[in-house]
Amino acid sequence: MKRSRKAKELLARMGAIDRMERGKLCRMAGKNHYNLQAWRNGRNEVRYVRDQERQAIQEAIDGYRLFMRLAQAYADQVIEHTRKKHKATFPKKASRSKNT
Repeated sequence: MKRSRKAKELLARMGAIDRMERGKLCRMAGKNHYNLQAWRNGRNEVRYVRDQERQAIQEAIDGYRLFMRLAQAYADQVIEHTRKKHKATFPKKASRSKNT
C-alpha cells in the first residue's frame, strides 16, 4: 500500500512517543501516594505510585492516550484508502430500469 503524506506523518508521530502507560491515576485520600488503575488480562490491576513518580507516570499515560488517538486516525486513513481501492476495483453495475 502506498501511504499518503498524512498516514506517514501519523506513523512518525506514533513512533516518536517513547513513554506509555495504560490506566489512570487516582489520589488516595489521606495518603502520600496514588493508585494507578488499569484493566489488564480481564481484571483491574492496581499499582501504588509515590507522589514523586506521579508526574512521570501521568506523562506516560498521556503518551499512551495520544498514541491511541493517532492509531485511530491512521486506521481511518487506511480504511479510506481501502474503500477507494475497492470501489475502483469493483465498480457498481448500472441499475436496471423497472420499465424494461
